Amino acid sequence: MSAVLTPARLDEALRLLAENPAALAMAGATDLLVRRRGAIPGHEPVLLSLAHVAELQGITEEAAFLAIGAATPFSRIIADPLVHRYAPLLVQAAQTIGGPAIRNMATLGGNICTASPAGDSLPPLYLLDARIELASPAGERALPIAAFILGPGRTALEQGELVTRILLPKAPRFPRERFIKTGRRKALAISVTSFAGRARLDQDGRIAEIRMAWGSVGPTVVRLPALETELVGAPVHAATVERVGLAVHQGVAPISDLRASAGYRRLVAANLATQFVEALGG
Repeated sequence: MSAVLTPARLDEALRLLAENPAALAMAGATDLLVRRRGAIPGHEPVLLSLAHVAELQGITEEAAFLAIGAATPFSRIIADPLVHRYAPLLVQAAQTIGGPAIRNMATLGGNICTASPAGDSLPPLYLLDARIELASPAGERALPIAAFILGPGRTALEQGELVTRILLPKAPRFPRERFIKTGRRKALAISVTSFAGRARLDQDGRIAEIRMAWGSVGPTVVRLPALETELVGAPVHAATVERVGLAVHQGVAPISDLRASAGYRRLVAANLATQFVEALGG
């Protein structure tokens, strides 16, 4: 069995990590323990539990951003009025993660550090311009989420570092925000394709700003910034919707696996985007 270290403070957690550089950090462990299933007896890694580190818990409002502790469970995020105020898109995504028992354990920091292309919190965090705060004995630094997640299961986390907070800049809300995912069942599903969208229209009913992101259609979350720029000033009519569908179909790069084929994912990604844009006119 693995030895489990249980620090109560961040400085203690960083010290234990320095003393045990091969230790695996965990909070809710809903992903980690599944991945470690079948480990060779006698070779189990040391586990560093962050579930009781006070500095990694909770949600606070700063002058310029909303800060969410990395070990904050999704159930708490869903219930928090500050998240509803500043990041309702994240609430939408959090509500689709697992079931109530999983949401009581799974944490935002864990979902980010798993760096799965199917991570449900990731598309909203990309659109919210989230920054990932990291701490080590050498000090602190922060990275945009797109710079932190490098590929499937790969992050910019360096030896001896821990994710401490997720920083969401406080900015005006978008009138239209939507997160949706498709899976092979209606509950407890890993995303086959997920979509997050934010948009606002001008006084003439044209697109003033639009932001879109997709999960499970590339090695990391996919954004199409050229398409977003192209859509500014476009009316919401059939030709615009058709243009979006074609651009998304060509712009994403999914793979085939046991859950879906690349062609199906490409089709669903385009459909989710066109439905979002089409609904702006409704």
